[in-house]
Amino acid sequence: MTRRLSLFGATGSVGQSTLDLVRRDGDTWRVTVLTAHSDVAELARLAREFRPDIAVIADAARHDELAAALAGTGIEAAAGGDALVEAAERPTDLVMAAIVGTAGLAPTMAALAAGHDVALANKEALVSAGDLMMAAARQSGATILPVDSEHNAIFQCLAGGRIEQVRRIILTASGGPFRTMSADDMARATPAQAVAHPNWSMGAKISVDSATMMNKGLELIEAHHLFPVGLDRIEILVHPQSVIHSLVEYVDCSTLAQLGSPDMRIPIASALAWPQRMVTPCTPLDLAHIARLDFEAPDEVRFPATALCRAAVAEGGARPAQLNAANEVAVAAFLAGRIAFPAIVDTVRRVMNADAPSRPRSLQDIFSVDAAARAAAQHFVDICEHA
Repeated sequence: MTRRLSLFGATGSVGQSTLDLVRRDGDTWRVTVLTAHSDVAELARLAREFRPDIAVIADAARHDELAAALAGTGIEAAAGGDALVEAAERPTDLVMAAIVGTAGLAPTMAALAAGHDVALANKEALVSAGDLMMAAARQSGATILPVDSEHNAIFQCLAGGRIEQVRRIILTASGGPFRTMSADDMARATPAQAVAHPNWSMGAKISVDSATMMNKGLELIEAHHLFPVGLDRIEILVHPQSVIHSLVEYVDCSTLAQLGSPDMRIPIASALAWPQRMVTPCTPLDLAHIARLDFEAPDEVRFPATALCRAAVAEGGARPAQLNAANEVAVAAFLAGRIAFPAIVDTVRRVMNADAPSRPRSLQDIFSVDAAARAAAQHFVDICEHA
């Protein structure tokens, strides 16, 4: 039976990997919604290939450009934030939420409120509004299927088990490109070095997050919401080969691990096919060739981001949203050459020390916290840049 897929963030790395799998299993899927942030040409090309009912460009100013590119196709063209939300509410069997950053929060919440199952690749949405998102899913009966490789691994390891039987969850981390680099060398690190991840092919922002290990801290916050075992039972373990994507230890001391090649199409396929499995073109593991798997404890002196994230989610309320917004601004400043690499986490810490926002009760509250944190982070970036 053909299933309907709404793909938010079609031109990004997760979106492209999703469409690669859809191409290979075209009889199973009909793409009904495609969206992109600002790349009109690529969105129009994909729309002409997959023939969705609607294509949405997030940049409202580019509506006419998209409409012209789709002229004569019969595909509806729309633009702007309200159009993204409306598209998320349309009937579908699965929403792939792959918009980067808090820009994906409103459409993801709309999809959950509509009762749609969501394959969640947007970690910032759950980090910023985890309590609200989980409540929306419970109320509508929607299922959140994690796409991040670590959370998808946990999801798979929990199959057939019960959350109350879990002793601890272990999130693995590659350690990023600076795992063995000294603090002095990291102070001189360039954006080009930071985005050169040793294992994964990812966008610039998430690659920098991996370099600071902020990415793993954000994943810890995600795991806290997705798998409610208690924050003290969620640990981080550095595993440079990125073969084991996460582990679940049960009360009987059995530990289950999910292994796979570092290819995002594997967790994406798991979410697309759930509760079944689907064939992928990914490279099978050759453990004899890999020969060894290494592990080490995280170094929170050189990489303090994980401790900052744990403190934020332990405090709860708006702290994770504040942290996430400040990090987005700081990473963008680093990529633009405005601040040094260590100033990324320093900026986040300064924002959190400067203000303690009230507990959010709505999406609008989240957006208000997000805007205030961005403004504060920009202020500290300006100070740092001109120091």
